[in-house]
Amino acid sequence: MPTKHRYSNLTLARANQRAYLWVYRSNDLDPGTGITVFDYQAGRSGAHARAFLDDWKGHLVVDDYAGYKALFTQGVTEVGCMAHARRKFFELHAANQSAVAAEALQRIAELYEIESRGRTLTCEARQQLRTGEAAVKLQALHQWLLSTRPGVANGSGLARAMDYSAQALGGVVTLCRQR
Repeated sequence: MPTKHRYSNLTLARANQRAYLWVYRSNDLDPGTGITVFDYQAGRSGAHARAFLDDWKGHLVVDDYAGYKALFTQGVTEVGCMAHARRKFFELHAANQSAVAAEALQRIAELYEIESRGRTLTCEARQQLRTGEAAVKLQALHQWLLSTRPGVANGSGLARAMDYSAQALGGVVTLCRQR
């Protein structure tokens, strides 16, 4: 498959010119050698992701960047990024030892532990682990976010972290249904 190059020599770009690297990575749980592709683009438009992925269908782990949203109407399934959600709580806890952030981190750590155990399993066994253990913890985390959020001041960093996480969680639940 030919590779598209917009710039033949990256050193020719001016020092004050903004550029973006779009990173695409295969699922490291699939058999075979993993693939990582860096797609250099002059802009941040979601059109770059749509053009690169073209007619690809599957699960796409993303942050909440709006540029991806059009893909989710074209047969691509959004899977929210727990690392982004976790980072928001980590930063809040580091800044002010928030008890709510600490609880969120603990709940997310339990999910990470389940995923860690699943890394060496077959696809079928990993799916059983996710549906048997992770789904329950994901639902509990989602319910905790929804029940705790009304007591948090709107516009605060904690409110933004909780809102982001509750939204991302819908996509992460997809992990329990995939292989």
